[in-house]
Amino acid sequence: MRRGGVDAVTRPRGAVAPALARTAALVVISLLLVPGCRLGAPGPDERASQPVHPDWQELALPAPSGAPGRLMLRDVTACDGRWFVVGAIGGPDDATRPAAWTSADGVSWEPVRIVADSYYGRQHVLYSGACRDGRFAALGAKSGGAHANPRVSSWVRRADGALVEVLAGFELYGGPQAVNVARMVAGGTGFMIVGNRVSGAAVWLSVTAGSFEIIEGVPDLATDERGATWLFDATAVPGGWVAVGGVIAPGRIDRDPLAWRSTDGRRWQRVPVPGTDEYDEMQRVVRVDGVPLAVGLRGRAFGGWRAGAGGWEPVAGFGTAASSGVPAVRGLTVLDGQLVAVVNDGARHAVWSSADRGDSWRPVALPKAVPAGPVSSVAVFGAPGRLLVVLDDGAGGAVFGLSELVG
Repeated sequence: MRRGGVDAVTRPRGAVAPALARTAALVVISLLLVPGCRLGAPGPDERASQPVHPDWQELALPAPSGAPGRLMLRDVTACDGRWFVVGAIGGPDDATRPAAWTSADGVSWEPVRIVADSYYGRQHVLYSGACRDGRFAALGAKSGGAHANPRVSSWVRRADGALVEVLAGFELYGGPQAVNVARMVAGGTGFMIVGNRVSGAAVWLSVTAGSFEIIEGVPDLATDERGATWLFDATAVPGGWVAVGGVIAPGRIDRDPLAWRSTDGRRWQRVPVPGTDEYDEMQRVVRVDGVPLAVGLRGRAFGGWRAGAGGWEPVAGFGTAASSGVPAVRGLTVLDGQLVAVVNDGARHAVWSSADRGDSWRPVALPKAVPAGPVSSVAVFGAPGRLLVVLDDGAGGAVFGLSELVG
């Protein structure tokens, strides 16, 4: 069962070329891969207490110009004291148009003017956003064409405040080598998009988010005789990037967790990660207290891995997957030193937090129930003194905020 990024419209956390996704099972291995790295990992934390019930405050998003419709909210981010929420406005017959909002305090919001230049861009659902040094950019997609593959573009906010579609050649994100375009992240050297191609894990790089260059088929990132790689997420670290995902070794059908390091986003080295005999993969990564920490699947539950001087080590697990559905980590962020993870267990979305860098986890009640489904979504982002969650239960989207995780 494939667990990669998914269609930005029908499965909102990435954009997938359905006909090609099966080819992703042909992927890489790396200079630093150490055989025999299948260690026993901590299971779900049995000490988890009753859920935290924070004082969530619902926030109003003003309607953007144009025809009214359903809010389809997909992501939230912030930098330099400014917040951004992205998604779309949904209309009848699967009609959509891109939408975004910004706020100086995470409480009062205003719509961002959208400037779309392509047929599909005018129908995009914006599904991933990132910013650095006050510069904001996003990814959008809309399925279409003869094969109903996602038509992906990047977007960047101009000096006048408008969010503008960046036109690109079809094969930059699509074409016969496409598999998925998962997420956009930002860091000290610019912007990075993570995703996967027929050749395996790939990234796209840009200093300003004005245009992106694809880095695919490179040693240790791409598929080779040692296994098939899949890339989920990345985060900036001093001196470069850390990326996370998984690898399918030859002769096996389940993934093992895998991480990468790079100084420039162009040359990558694999870093071994302890796994179990079950299906394991790292799906989201952040830095907490300066230390990279990843969360992903560990068998039929969720688990964490923390980077240290001796390499990556497993930390506590949490939650369990439903008997049906596809479990996945949908978000990971930090609020004043506390980790906050959003997961979809296959039946519903849930939030978990850790105050000790992943050594224990506690459930956090969402402001409203969000079932699993092809058009539902939950995303989260934390900045000093402020946490926002954007959710879409399939009937409509909403934004909620809080200043601290207190029950």
